[in-house]
Amino acid sequence: MEMKRAICFCFLLALFLALSSLQTAATEAVGYAPTVAPAVAPAPKLSGKECGDKCEVRCKNNRGYHKMCLKMCNVCCQSCNCVPSGQAGNKDECPCYRDRKNNKGKSKCP
Repeated sequence: MEMKRAICFCFLLALFLALSSLQTAATEAVGYAPTVAPAVAPAPKLSGKECGDKCEVRCKNNRGYHKMCLKMCNVCCQSCNCVPSGQAGNKDECPCYRDRKNNKGKSKCP
């Protein structure tokens, strides 16, 4: 019984090693390279007047909280000198804007 277990174990080990070497050879033959996320172009630095214009675009569709959105966007813009493009998302364009958090740990900037 012990001999059968040893033979079975050796067979499984050999099978595992064979499969892993095949996978390595296949990835080398194809020229596999790990995928890397494309770099996001940083948003241009903004002055005080430009912050208001960019924040107006950013908060355009924020109906219920339009004034609060504008206020927080301008606060973030004044300290970070940038506002991400579009009305939502795209926060990777401005890491400072993305990383600002309120006292509850949620995003401070809209």
